[in-house]
Order: sequence, then structure tokens, then C-alpha cells
Amino acid sequence: IARFRENTPAAQCGPTHERANGNGALMRVLPLALWHEGSDEELVALAMRQSLVTHGHLRSQLCCALYCLWARGELAGEPDPRERARTQLRAMAQPHADWLYELDAYIDPVEPPTPGGTGYVVDCLHSAHFACAGSTYAEIVHRAIRLGHDSDTTACVAGGIAGLRHGVDGIPDRWRQEMAGREEARSLIEGLVAARG
Repeated sequence: IARFRENTPAAQCGPTHERANGNGALMRVLPLALWHEGSDEELVALAMRQSLVTHGHLRSQLCCALYCLWARGELAGEPDPRERARTQLRAMAQPHADWLYELDAYIDPVEPPTPGGTGYVVDCLHSAHFACAGSTYAEIVHRAIRLGHDSDTTACVAGGIAGLRHGVDGIPDRWRQEMAGREEARSLIEGLVAARG
């Protein structure tokens, strides 16, 4: 915010050093996957661009792109949407040595890291995938929360995928009724749906 106030362009405000790979950009990117109707390549470019505002490192950008492709696969009813997203992103990464390095070394290694529920963007993405092994919306969210640490964000990222799988009716009624800011959320959702047409 301070950099933006100093007239730094928004796309240059996010820190680019390696230790600036928190999960904030990942947590907020899901509406893009819901709204965007263009190609997968365009979706990836936009997912990466939205990360730049707060998280400028390539690792964060690629995690946002992978999550959006995963979400798009969920919406399309793909049998294994996360695996398809991984394959798609790797194909898009072929001309980019830096993308491939990040994927191989950190985001999508041969041996995935043990999920820990931390605020690190890569761990958040893997933790959400772990949580999504649950069979209901509530089970997915509970699996994310039980990991501890940055449980609110892990549950947000996993819950986004769970919502795509199970729909609004899959969310326990009590959770929906007791949600703080429910009317504001409804207004935002209706605006997003209207903008999409």
C-alpha cells in the first residue's frame, strides 16, 4: 500500500524476493477462475498478473495460475482437474526456463512436500490439495483447519475448490446462516454473476 501511495504502478508493488511468497494472492484469486471465459493461457496470464500487486515473486504467480487452472477443471467436471492443471501449466512453461525451475524445484516436485498448513504459498496449495481428499464440503474444510498454522487461508483455498465441487447446497446450512457479512457477500456474488452475464 505504501508503494502504491508513492505512485508505484500496482503491478510493481508486490515484493519480488523469495521470502515474499505468502499465500495472500492465492487466497484471493478464485473469482478470476469463475469469471474468466477466455483461453487457459489468458487465464494463466491474468492469474499471474493479479499476484503482482502484493506477491511479485514468480513462485507465487505460478501457484495462482495452477490454482485457477485447477478450479477451471473443477468447473468443467474434469475427472482429475488438479492433474490436468499440472499438465497444462507444465506445457505452458516449456518456453520459460524460470517457470520450469520453479515448478521442478518448489511447486510441483517429483516428491510433493508433506502438507503443513503454513502461510507459504506452495505449502498452502499442497495443503489445500490434501484437504480436498475429503468427500464433503465440511470434511474438506475440517481437514484444512486440522492442519493448523495458517488454517483460515488453507481453509479458504481448499474451501474454494470444495465449493466448486459441492455447490452452495453442499455448504452446511448452519454455516451459511451464521456467516458474518452474509448480505454483503450475497451482493458481491450477484454483482459478479451479473458482470459475467
